[in-house]
Amino acid sequence: MSNHDKALDAALNATEWGYEVFPLSINKTPIIRSPHDKGHRCQGMHQCGSPGHGVGDATSDPDLVRWLFDQAPKAVGYGIRCGARLVGLDLDRKENVDGVATLNRLAGRHGFDVPRTTTVCTPSGGFHLWLAVPGGTIVPNSVGKVGPGIDVRSSRGYVVGPGSIGRKGAYVLHPKLGFIDPEPIPEQLLKLMLPPPPKHRPQRHSSPMPGAGGRALDGLVRVVLNSSEGNRNDRLFWAAAKAWEHVRDGHVAASDVEGQLVEAAIRVGLGAAEAMRTVASAGRGVAA
Repeated sequence: MSNHDKALDAALNATEWGYEVFPLSINKTPIIRSPHDKGHRCQGMHQCGSPGHGVGDATSDPDLVRWLFDQAPKAVGYGIRCGARLVGLDLDRKENVDGVATLNRLAGRHGFDVPRTTTVCTPSGGFHLWLAVPGGTIVPNSVGKVGPGIDVRSSRGYVVGPGSIGRKGAYVLHPKLGFIDPEPIPEQLLKLMLPPPPKHRPQRHSSPMPGAGGRALDGLVRVVLNSSEGNRNDRLFWAAAKAWEHVRDGHVAASDVEGQLVEAAIRVGLGAAEAMRTVASAGRGVAA
């Protein structure tokens, strides 16, 4: 059996575990080229009908998985979408960095146990730990934020699935564990993954007016909460620009605008840093 067919079989196994997958090249990157010009906003083949959106093509439909692999005859691996129910903890072991040792130190320092969960052995001697996400929690992707040698794969991210081939070798399930239901992220480890809460700056007006301004902000928060992939950032910018007008008029506190709109943006999948930048950008030019 070819490496392509082995990867396809492994990807189909992952769909039986309930995960969404898509084909990868030997470089562990999406192999199907985008059908769009640079700068497009299409988020996946569910929007345009054509493959080539990386993790946006991920599916748990076996027939679609086979079709995707047919479009990628040189695929020798597959990615598993992370985010809504799965976070991948990538523990690198290369050069002078040891993510396994870092995680063990963090566990001792913060008082949590490293979960016994699905573990994929990587060709570099590292591991991918699969962890379950608490309902409604948006964990951002990060590189080294948790600690040296530890990367987090979450919303719009992916992990290389077991049964894949990379340039340095194969990705395989840990021989003593196999596939088991991913364990929840320990609470103390989750805190290290999440961004700090938005900083509340001093109010720009000492006595914001209650009533209509607060109701308007509630409506703008709903605009953000009702947004979807592809228009979340645009909706956030529009809502923030309107909200800053109420700040300027003295009807709403600046801290409420920043806190509530950023929180809403995180709930619909935007990263905290991106959301804070967008809200701040919309507020430029508002008088202090």
